[in-house]
Amino acid sequence: MAHGAGLADILRNHGQPYLASHTLSAVQEKAWRAIVACRTPLLGGHVECCDHCGVLRHVYHSCRNRHCPQCQTRAKEAWLAARRRELLPVPYFHLVFTLPHALNGLAGGDSRTLYALLFGAVADTLDEFAANPRWLGGTPSYTLVLHTWKQDMGRHIHVHALVAGGALTAGGEWVAPKRGFLFPVRALSRVFRGKFLDALDAARGRIRHDAAKSDAAWHGLFAALRRHDWVVYAKQPLGGPAQVLEYLSRYTHRVAISNERILGMDGTTIRFRVRDSAHGNRKRVMRVEAGEFIGRFLLHVLPKGFKRIRHYGLLGPAHKAANLAAARAALEAPAPDPVVVESVEAFMRRVASIEWLCCPHCREGRFGVVAVIPPAERGPPLRGPP
Repeated sequence: MAHGAGLADILRNHGQPYLASHTLSAVQEKAWRAIVACRTPLLGGHVECCDHCGVLRHVYHSCRNRHCPQCQTRAKEAWLAARRRELLPVPYFHLVFTLPHALNGLAGGDSRTLYALLFGAVADTLDEFAANPRWLGGTPSYTLVLHTWKQDMGRHIHVHALVAGGALTAGGEWVAPKRGFLFPVRALSRVFRGKFLDALDAARGRIRHDAAKSDAAWHGLFAALRRHDWVVYAKQPLGGPAQVLEYLSRYTHRVAISNERILGMDGTTIRFRVRDSAHGNRKRVMRVEAGEFIGRFLLHVLPKGFKRIRHYGLLGPAHKAANLAAARAALEAPAPDPVVVESVEAFMRRVASIEWLCCPHCREGRFGVVAVIPPAERGPPLRGPP
């Protein structure tokens, strides 16, 4: 494998030994097929011709799967363009709510339920603190983003919360944080833990894991979870809208590993770059057997239709436009400028940083579509063990 080969190359070159001993879920198979086919003849595309020199190029379609490293830049840009109208002219706070690794087993058996409980517990915690007059006394505005991995692609379930610095009261006033920070993290941690454990206990009948079937195992799990403080991390307040958007873009459309971090292969060992948090976030090279690498990546394929980015409070979908208008009125802030819809050409130039339609061969002509490449027929299911 060449230096800098990506995730698709690893699946193509090392997928069969993995599939011989593992069965994929439907969503894992869909993600696998999409990543391997992305920007190849398998998905079809079109042929473009330069109107000056006649050179041809083949352009293949993207898979647009949310787990594909190649497709996230454009998805991120489109998502951020929609968010620009929703930012308020206040500082923003970044909080991280993390589940203990003792819950990783439950996530492996029923990730949809566990992730939904996590979103609910985080939202209930933030809403409760914001509503408390001691802290704000109003309705907050925040976005939650689920991540399930750490740098080595092991399971590490946590939610990033980007929270506007303040809340809108029932009387239409904006209340800013009184103490220079949003909420006390130790109190957040205790309330978050209590809300999550209460919700988990209530959902026991829906949990598909052996621990939920035994009273002794269930009580033992809860005792272990209550034994230690849970981690809620608060970063320094962020700056204005431009800084907030740049910061948010680092988290919204990440996948478990980017192609830039994959360095190559030695035999059947995959080399990739990680940040070592134990040593000041220094970068180092990690080596993992190909099957282990693939298995770790598949841990983070989300359940079908599960939304990993969610909006709450003033950003909730029910009355978002009216709520944001009321918040801007309270802040005496003007309405945002209308979003300018970019042409496809301008979008490609900005995101890809190339003159996409200009011929790189003659530097004078422009490309136009001259033929369509049909997609290949869908192949048989990816085989697992008999």
